[in-house]
Amino acid sequence: MKPLILQGHTRAITKVKFNREGDLVFSCAKDTKPCVWYSDNGERLGTYNGHNGAVWCLDVDWQTTKLLTGSGDNSTRLWDCETGMQLFQWGTSTAVRTCGFSFSSDLVMFCTDRQMGHGPSLYIYDIRAAANTSPLLRIQFEESKVTAAVWGGLDECIITGHENGEICQLDIRSGECIGKVKEHTDKINDIQLNKDCTMYISASKDTTAMLFDADSLEHLKTYKVARPVNTAAISPVKDHVLLAGGPVAVDVALTHAQRGELDARFFHLVFEEEFGRVKGHFGPINSVAFHPNGQSYCSGGEGGFIRVHHFDPEYFQVYSE
Repeated sequence: MKPLILQGHTRAITKVKFNREGDLVFSCAKDTKPCVWYSDNGERLGTYNGHNGAVWCLDVDWQTTKLLTGSGDNSTRLWDCETGMQLFQWGTSTAVRTCGFSFSSDLVMFCTDRQMGHGPSLYIYDIRAAANTSPLLRIQFEESKVTAAVWGGLDECIITGHENGEICQLDIRSGECIGKVKEHTDKINDIQLNKDCTMYISASKDTTAMLFDADSLEHLKTYKVARPVNTAAISPVKDHVLLAGGPVAVDVALTHAQRGELDARFFHLVFEEEFGRVKGHFGPINSVAFHPNGQSYCSGGEGGFIRVHHFDPEYFQVYSE
């Protein structure tokens, strides 16, 4: 499984994401320029220039016409995917940690940090009326800030992961919390839905990833490793989950790589058994994503490199008997 190495970022990768068709990979990093690449050959199409700080999050809409990015320069920006032109900018009081399009692509949400006396908040805007700078909804959090968030089914709710390990389900009409679980004991680093949005997987600093029902928030499965889990994803075609992470970047030494703590790990979704590892990154892996057809995955690490792995035929024989 020889990977494609995508080199273009100068600092640690913070997010990688395929578009719906899977022909493009979007990435952002602690540098200021989100990038877009061809997924089949690793060629970089271009960059989105305008941010003045680390770009922590991104999302691409259903039709691959618009890109949403959130940054430490206290802004969320909307871009034209094809031309790279900035369409709109929302200014915030603090850094933007997570963002996302609704399934209709008409609404966007983003969450801000707790900094400089400003509390963490979640904002929802209608991009059809982007010139109107008033949000449709603003939810303020008194306790723990949001560190990961995704839209729930039918654009009716938003699922948020928090710094204290809580996962909440927020109604976008009333802004009220309609469900809450606290199975994790430490910060939620990532939340990703499965293909049909009936389940999601959460990755946490407490060295576990957990599978939940997206509607009831029922805890279904737990995948345990020996180091913090920075990111996790669910295969769209197999009952497999992919976990990746590693120790804090400043603590990384050669011994961590030798012990396999920097590997991407594959678990069976139902049996919770680890059945494979992929080496390659020389630092913690911060983000992973499966290709929509399930034939490959990409990962972005602390070293600033993106690796696109196309699965060998043997991969699809695992648990197939």
